[in-house]
Amino acid sequence: MSGDARKTAEGLSYLTGFGNEHASEAVPGALPEGRNSPQRAPLGLYAEQLSGSAFTEPRAHNRRSWLYRIRPSAAHPAFTRTGNGALRTAPFAETVPDPNRLRWNPLPEPPAGTDFLDGLWTLGGNGDVTQRTGMAVHLYHANASMERVFSDADGELLIVPERGGLLLHTEFGRLHVEPAHVALIPRGVRFRVELLDTASDGGQGPTARGYVCENYGAPFQLPDLGPIGANGLANARDFRAPVAAYEDDDTTAGPVEVVNKFCGNLWTATYDHSPLDVVAWHGNHVPYVYDLRRFNVIGSISYDHPDPSIFTVLTSPSDTPGLAGVDFVVFAPRWLVGEDTFRPPYFHRNVMSEYMGLIEGAYDAKAEGFVPGGGSLHNMMSAHGPDRETFDRASAAELKPQKIDDGLAFMFETRWPVTLTPHAAGADHLQKRYDDVWRGMERHFRG
Repeated sequence: MSGDARKTAEGLSYLTGFGNEHASEAVPGALPEGRNSPQRAPLGLYAEQLSGSAFTEPRAHNRRSWLYRIRPSAAHPAFTRTGNGALRTAPFAETVPDPNRLRWNPLPEPPAGTDFLDGLWTLGGNGDVTQRTGMAVHLYHANASMERVFSDADGELLIVPERGGLLLHTEFGRLHVEPAHVALIPRGVRFRVELLDTASDGGQGPTARGYVCENYGAPFQLPDLGPIGANGLANARDFRAPVAAYEDDDTTAGPVEVVNKFCGNLWTATYDHSPLDVVAWHGNHVPYVYDLRRFNVIGSISYDHPDPSIFTVLTSPSDTPGLAGVDFVVFAPRWLVGEDTFRPPYFHRNVMSEYMGLIEGAYDAKAEGFVPGGGSLHNMMSAHGPDRETFDRASAAELKPQKIDDGLAFMFETRWPVTLTPHAAGADHLQKRYDDVWRGMERHFRG
């Protein structure tokens, strides 16, 4: 990490719009005109298509990009197996699904030299990666920038930083991601993570921590708005895609390790060139960064409050209309004005399973114990809601307009129960007495 990396990150320009047919070239004339695969691509480049969907999927759902690169992706040696570390993949069968409400403190600090890939720690998930269904919840902690390159053939990665800025070097260009941002790396896209920030406690090395949702199923898309109308929630124009930027092995010293995640295992190969050598590209299978502070919150201006579905940023649809494989939901700053309304999230049991994390501040339904970098899991039909202190306070509060602006929480909500990994089920940072937050809920019945 250096000041140059931070300067580079803050000076990046972007293309805008989720799902757009973007086009970008780092060198003028690198994009062919009028065709995708001419007999000879411009500037001596190789034309290559990257397909994130089947060729025959409907046009509205089809994801693909054309890349014009210095060497084709096919020019690499054989991959060999390497260790998976704390990374796990569906099907999750090492433990049984747990109906208990669970909550974790943040991950402990990693050993020195831990990069983003080594620092991935799988909490759990569902589905079957070989059938392209389900999802996984990972956390990451890192104190070293990646010297290698990573790609995930199993699914797309939604990266949610909680501590430390990241500069993501991808095949399509570079993305600058800070806490309160998210980055979406599509299936199969190669990238490298460079850390930008030192520890706030005075440490000298770089540090980063956050969450990752690995989506094995249909690619994330913006949710339909229904009766909301044409505008609201996450606006497509606020998603930013990178402009083309390439690495040339003539200027990049030494071999490059490339790690591929395939059907749950990590495979490695040593290239004699950087695979981030795309000089120009066009298409819609591209990475994005999104600032969660730009989310346009919708809410009630009369009484009660709508379901948390109104906070959905991105959704991965399933084969059942309205039932998501996984939703990404953000609880962003907002006004509460409901009359005769219990304003924190209400008590409920849900057919969906909910993993919740905290990026900054405090969450309005939990007064204590739920801290930035930590998380909670409420599996299918697990009863949950505000803790006793929050309930008592909210039940007696004066119902004047109230601004919630001291916290930023999110949720990965999924159609199936999340089965834990053994290391998550037995973690030292798993809170042992989470159920106690609901102890002392007094009887008020006066029948």
